[in-house]
Amino acid sequence: MDIVLIAGLWLDASAWDEVAGELRRLGHRPHPVALPGQTSGSAGQQATLADQVEAVLQAVDAASGQVLVVGHSAACTLAWIAADARPEEVATVALIGGFPAADGGTYADFFEPTNGQVPFPGWEAFEGPDSADLDQAAKDRFSAAAIPVPGTVTKGVVHLRDERRYAVPVVLVCPEYSAEDAEAWLRAGEMPELTKAEQVTFVDIDSGHWPMLTRPGELAQIISTLTG
Repeated sequence: MDIVLIAGLWLDASAWDEVAGELRRLGHRPHPVALPGQTSGSAGQQATLADQVEAVLQAVDAASGQVLVVGHSAACTLAWIAADARPEEVATVALIGGFPAADGGTYADFFEPTNGQVPFPGWEAFEGPDSADLDQAAKDRFSAAAIPVPGTVTKGVVHLRDERRYAVPVVLVCPEYSAEDAEAWLRAGEMPELTKAEQVTFVDIDSGHWPMLTRPGELAQIISTLTG
């Protein structure tokens, strides 16, 4: 199956290298998306959220038949926008370590831009379960490779138009929190978009916030099971 892989803030498409390699071994066709403003050498590039949405939709449109769209962290919203824009082409949406923003909300307004860019804020912001499975060397590699994200992306307004997205099956892959936690948040209405989804399932993965880096084989296996 064609699988579109979308990484969260500060990551480029190479974050999926090990996951994509395992998915190919399992017979799938992974397509890590190079998001405008989050590619090597893009520092200072003023890409917009609309540019990133277009890159994702191009990957969906280029796929053969229906596609599994996988979003990580903030990019869970990009995956959900894909389901909204292409509800007949997206077979399933997998959301890793995050939940989609609602229509009219901002994409990822978590940190204030500096000179128009949102750099990686450092590990203090991610102490605890988020980074518990990263040793210092891994943290140093992450920090060195982190790509500042344009504020025009993080402060972009989310537009959702087609309620057929609610019929697209959703799988929440739960890394630094448990499936039980996520189910409770859904019941409490803390994921407004997903309260209307017709089918939401939950999968645990024993990792921090970046399982594509720390548990790539296990994550690939989970993704593969969603294609059947």
